[in-house]
Amino acid sequence: MELFLQFFVNGVMVGGLYALAAIGIVLIYKATRVFNFAVGELVLLGGFFCWSCLTWFKFPVWLSLLLALAGAIIIGFLIERLTLRKLIGQPILAAIMATLALSQVFRGLMLFAWGPSTLPYPTKVIPGSPLVAGFVVMSNELLWTFFLSIIVFLALGVFFKRYRMGMFMRATAESHQTARSIGIDVKSVFGVTWGIAAFVAALVGIFMGARVGLGVGPTPLIALKAFPAVLFGGLESITGALIGGIVVGILENLSGAYISPNFAEITPYIILLLILLFRPEGLFGLKRIERI
Repeated sequence: MELFLQFFVNGVMVGGLYALAAIGIVLIYKATRVFNFAVGELVLLGGFFCWSCLTWFKFPVWLSLLLALAGAIIIGFLIERLTLRKLIGQPILAAIMATLALSQVFRGLMLFAWGPSTLPYPTKVIPGSPLVAGFVVMSNELLWTFFLSIIVFLALGVFFKRYRMGMFMRATAESHQTARSIGIDVKSVFGVTWGIAAFVAALVGIFMGARVGLGVGPTPLIALKAFPAVLFGGLESITGALIGGIVVGILENLSGAYISPNFAEITPYIILLLILLFRPEGLFGLKRIERI
């Protein structure tokens, strides 16, 4: 029972990391209908920005975090402005392929700038020490990540309901054409959405870097585990992304404990296949019915 609780709690904490990455994917899909395959590279880029500020420029932790997050937002804006905005009106497959191309471009640039090795953070970014509750030990990095995913979820809920741009994003998610007809600048909404998604991805990268270091090979693969979380909850549901991330984290950790650590690596993708086969719209997704 003790082993079960330990791995269950670990799964919930790791699930917070997947949930954060999944929320960024859902945000972009809701607003633009584009599935962002460059999420792993955006995660890594945000983490490397923070690492560079700490290592190359010797900035304090608080300034490194601010600069990394600001840099990620700028990258998000530039991605939308310089690439995806040019594809508005083109088949949606063109935009999806553009995100795949961007992922490879970013990967090559990061290999050039930071090399292939895994780079640990030079100083402790996340405050505190592991929390011990009875016989359950919780990593402080994962604990912070979990609480941050809850905070981001709640903040987005307030943003969408109380703020003008949030309401514009909701309207754009419903229908681009309707949003344009009532005077919403859809292009600006797309830019803000990519900026927020890149900000969230950078948070994931910073927490991953603080916990296990950053590498061009392994880090994007870990971030890709957010895809099953997205599909589990539904492509258009931020609540689903949060729940999906936690469920994927729990199942991955329990399968690693009771079946095999190697099996844990493929568990998220088994979940992905099962969802696509039996409930492709996800737990909280919308079924679309088209009249022919």
